[in-house]
Amino acid sequence: MKITVIAVGKIKEKFYREAAAEYEKRLGRYCKLEIVQVEDERTPDKAGAALETEIKRREAERIMKYIREDAYVVTLEIQGMMFDSGGFADRIEDLATRGNSHIQFIIGGSLGLHESVCKRADLAVSFSKMTFPHQLMRVILLEQIYRAYRIINGEPYHK
Repeated sequence: MKITVIAVGKIKEKFYREAAAEYEKRLGRYCKLEIVQVEDERTPDKAGAALETEIKRREAERIMKYIREDAYVVTLEIQGMMFDSGGFADRIEDLATRGNSHIQFIIGGSLGLHESVCKRADLAVSFSKMTFPHQLMRVILLEQIYRAYRIINGEPYHK
């Protein structure tokens, strides 16, 4: 299976880069992983709603260039469906069983995702009701994908 993570913005902090690289390496034995970074827009302090919508729209244009028509698209959204790790693994395994050979996970920028990206999603997932920096969210997502493959393959993992 191919897994693509489309993320707005670069990981700036070394410790996040190292953590993401570790999970990328670990996932190499389970799937073909691709990380796509699209440029984020600078958000001025006290930006109004109209400007925030415009920023999300610009980021969405960049994201949409990478979304494949044949991929199963999963957006990360606070309002999305919540899974425990076993349920997340079951969903990934079920998608593979049903012939979905490519899953694309999308992480928005600091303002979240534009509605056009959310509408394209086949599934919206929430990892928490809390808000996380998008750089940390990339690490969390990669860890959960890795954990899912460990569960699918009956391998031990920390509970």
